[in-house]
Parts: sequence; structure tokens; C-alpha cells
Amino acid sequence: MIEEIYNELSKIAKEEYADIIVLIENPHGKLRLHIIDESYLDIWFSRKIPGRYAYHWERRHINGTIYRHNNRPHQELKHMKTYPKHFHNGKDENVKESHISNNPKTALRQILETIRQKIRKQFKIKNLRENIEVNENEVIKLREKEKKRIEIQS
Repeated sequence: MIEEIYNELSKIAKEEYADIIVLIENPHGKLRLHIIDESYLDIWFSRKIPGRYAYHWERRHINGTIYRHNNRPHQELKHMKTYPKHFHNGKDENVKESHISNNPKTALRQILETIRQKIRKQFKIKNLRENIEVNENEVIKLREKEKKRIEIQS
């Protein structure tokens, strides 16, 4: 069941977000999407607790930030309208309500759209797809660099 979800989400990432996704892998029971800016998005669904999830965009090695939507039921967050759903916005301590969809496909699209927009702002690009078509060699270099970085870490 979970592997089917990961396969469906991988397909969405590959087909709809090829302008920002450079590599897709499945390390340690989760789905990892490597992003063109050298960050990555980990997607995890619990095999033990039905419905438990986390979408974690790791950027600490870039600018010290993380962005994570999850539904781990922290007692101190019971006051939130979306409890147990919550969002770590920039750092673990900055917790907000999470309004992503409960549908994994829709949630992934919402998160990847946010990532796409942040990358556009970061690189001051209006249309990533057009930019990549113009700079295809740069994208190939970035993908190779990311693959090498991953191999070194493994």
C-alpha cells in the first residue's frame, strides 16, 4: 500500500515537476525528492500507524531552514484548529497550522508548488521550465553534482 503511494508520488514529481526535481530515490522506507537547489523533500508514511505522515523539506545545509508538514500529535499543539496537522515554518520551533490536503497526491502538488515558487524567487526566474530549456547544460551539471554529492554521502 505505502509503496504504491510512493510510486504514484514519484510519477507526479517526475512528470509534473521535472523543472525542479533532479533525482528520486527511496532510502530507508521513505521517498526522497532531490531539488535543483541541492535541497531535498522527504516524504514518509508510517507503516505502523495508519494515516501518520511527514513531508519534510530539508534546507539546513543551504540556509539553515526546514519546512515540515506532519501530523504527529504533540500535546502542546492541541489548541490548533488543524490538530494534529501542523507545519514547521523555517525551523522546528516555528509551528503553524497546516492546511495541506489529506490526499497525498494533492498534498505533494501543494508542497512542490510552494517549493517551485521559492526557487523562482531565489533565482529570480519567472518560468523555470523556459529557463531550463535555455540552460539545459546547467541543469545537467546540477543533476550530476547532486548525484555525486549523494554518492559521497552514501
